[in-house]
Amino acid sequence: MEFTEWIRGRTDDQLRALVSSRPELITPVPAHLEGLASRAASPSAIGRALDRLDRFTLAVVETLAVQDGPTPKECLRALIAAALPPHGDPQAAEPALSAALDRLRELALVYGPDDALDLGPGVRKVLEDPAGLGPRAVDAFRHHAPEQLDEMADDIAPGTAGTGKERLAAALADPAALVASVSPEARAALDQLAWGPPTGRVPNARREVRVATARSPIEELLARGLLAATGEESVTLPREVGLHLRGGRVHRGLPAEPPPLEGPERDRELADRTAAGQAFMFVRAVEELCERWSIEPPGVLRTGGLGVRDLKRTATELDLPEWVTALVVEVAHAAGLIAAGGGVDGEWLPTPGYDLWRVRGTADRWVALAATWLHMDRVPGLVGDRDERDRPLNALHADLRRAAAPGVRAAALGVLAAAPGRAPSRDAVLERLAWEQPRRRGPLREQLTEFALREAEQIGVTGLGALSGHGRALLEGGDTGAAAAMLAPLLPEPVDHVLLQADLTAVAPGPLTSELNRWMTLTADVESKGGATVYRFSEQSIRRALDAGHGGEELLAMLARHSATPMPQALSYLVGDVARRHGRIRVGTASAYVRCDDPALLDQITADRRSAALRLRRLAPTVIASRSSRAALVDSLRAMGYSPVAESLDGDVIISQLDSRRTEAAPPVRAVASANGVDPHVAAAAVRALRAGDAAHLARREPADAPDGQIPRGPATATISALQDAIKQGIRVWIGYLDSQGNATSRILEPARMEGGYLTAYDETRAAVHRFALHRITGVAGV
Repeated sequence: MEFTEWIRGRTDDQLRALVSSRPELITPVPAHLEGLASRAASPSAIGRALDRLDRFTLAVVETLAVQDGPTPKECLRALIAAALPPHGDPQAAEPALSAALDRLRELALVYGPDDALDLGPGVRKVLEDPAGLGPRAVDAFRHHAPEQLDEMADDIAPGTAGTGKERLAAALADPAALVASVSPEARAALDQLAWGPPTGRVPNARREVRVATARSPIEELLARGLLAATGEESVTLPREVGLHLRGGRVHRGLPAEPPPLEGPERDRELADRTAAGQAFMFVRAVEELCERWSIEPPGVLRTGGLGVRDLKRTATELDLPEWVTALVVEVAHAAGLIAAGGGVDGEWLPTPGYDLWRVRGTADRWVALAATWLHMDRVPGLVGDRDERDRPLNALHADLRRAAAPGVRAAALGVLAAAPGRAPSRDAVLERLAWEQPRRRGPLREQLTEFALREAEQIGVTGLGALSGHGRALLEGGDTGAAAAMLAPLLPEPVDHVLLQADLTAVAPGPLTSELNRWMTLTADVESKGGATVYRFSEQSIRRALDAGHGGEELLAMLARHSATPMPQALSYLVGDVARRHGRIRVGTASAYVRCDDPALLDQITADRRSAALRLRRLAPTVIASRSSRAALVDSLRAMGYSPVAESLDGDVIISQLDSRRTEAAPPVRAVASANGVDPHVAAAAVRALRAGDAAHLARREPADAPDGQIPRGPATATISALQDAIKQGIRVWIGYLDSQGNATSRILEPARMEGGYLTAYDETRAAVHRFALHRITGVAGV
């Protein structure tokens, strides 16, 4: 049965399953089923489909690949059973084999009835060394000279007829006698290649050697054709020899079931609460990062990314390890909460999207961050490593992108989802992924899996190593509101009060509300974190709040309103003293000037040795000018212990809104399309289009011969009238038409419409729809 006809004979449900499992086949939708079959046989499409197979199903494909053609299911069952424990029981292979064949037929990798199963076109070419077996003898010796093949055939198959390659292939079809004739050392070399890989390296592999002149074990094998030279220093084991050495088995050991997920049992409620606590801390870390960077944004490196020193400083401020800080920064950037901006040199600043994100509920904020992490192609775990040019990989650098990252995260979490209430070990997860995706293996994928597991725990998708309930809801996709609804009851209730202490500290007995947390971060410095956060008030922190536009009385009122303890006298004195001195000195632009109503205070400033670098000059009893800029003058006076404020040209106090710097929002990360399916409505529409296109494709007519005789000619008005009548009556006509070179041709048309000086018609002589210029039609006649 032809593959295209087999595809055409599938039901609509089967075709929908095919395009849902292999969405690349309908991107875009082919014109007909023949085009779908052709696309399904392309190497890239086959490679993607094979990458989705588990180890057992891939072994079924490899077993069919080493057969010469269509294979009955009974034969295939016997070959599979030989590799399954207990070896040789066909009934043990039946359930798993039937399920695998159903899956392979659904993917159109295998087609045909049970008595003639075969691989789809192109599958054998895509598989390299299936099951660790080398190429067939006819392919392994295709680069050898005919004279050399004749000599080898004369040595191992004397008296047989045919070309050297044919005689050699016939002798290797049953290589038992040849294998038995070699020395034990040569047999040991064969055994090393028997179960793969089938290739090896030997010096001077293309040497000419005969059975009689062979001296070494390798020469014995080369002379008998048991090894084939594929290069100057490379050899391969022919497939027929490999199958003989394996005793007819294709695979040594083949587990039909995935390996068990070993790990400790976790109480689901405890795991969910632990994950919720991690989720809350991660959301607060992102919020604190954006608040701090809105006040003191780090610069953008010339090569892009965040500097190492800036990352270390941010980690210290957030009281987090550097790898966790890199995760916070990367997720915030991927979610569009921070972006590069702020001028020519560039700074990392929050975006307007952060302000919208901040006012949402904590559960909704976490869902936005966790979904971004799940789908982003950036790998925060690589921060600190070096690239192939030995350059460091910085946070927010473009080189952190890895296309496989979203798929690896989804696969790792999928393994955890298969073990509810259990925390599988790292090795168990890697072993399960190796069984589920045997073609997708390598050091990078193992590294990405480890990153995914530890980042999921840090973000709050998992708790105590087990997948949480809200994490499972997020992984299943679709309604993100379900994940938020499951997480919300587990989050700690924010408090709206602090405990003011006599030692100028304030203790937050729990997570503060968002607004109170921002206000406390502006007014005090975080001294320690843990079950309770300790803030310390200082002259610098109070002045920071005053610079942001808050008054002294306002600060005291805010503290009194949100304190569960009486206002300490020391704190009242500190706020009053800083507020009383704040703004007594005014700094403007001269380059800059200092203005103060108290001449004695200006005398004190000019007499201070530390002011020499400012080049101050007394203009009036209450005014001093300086060559320094206004910002530099304000910073210098503050460093000397004074509390100046900036002044505008109109004499108004400039309030520095340190927490309101924003930059243009970067586009958020798009959720990548699932590699395992498409929307059912899209699949159904694609199948309908394929069926309609295939019907039209099969109904197409072959080009017809033009009638013999003189090409029709006539007046233009008669030609137009005849064409209009043909369109109305839906009949065919015979026309004469001049091509671009002026040559007269004969056409048979089914006119459809006439507009703009052109006739659109189906040309039976070309079997296609064309547009014809009316002025080139010489005449019309009936058919």
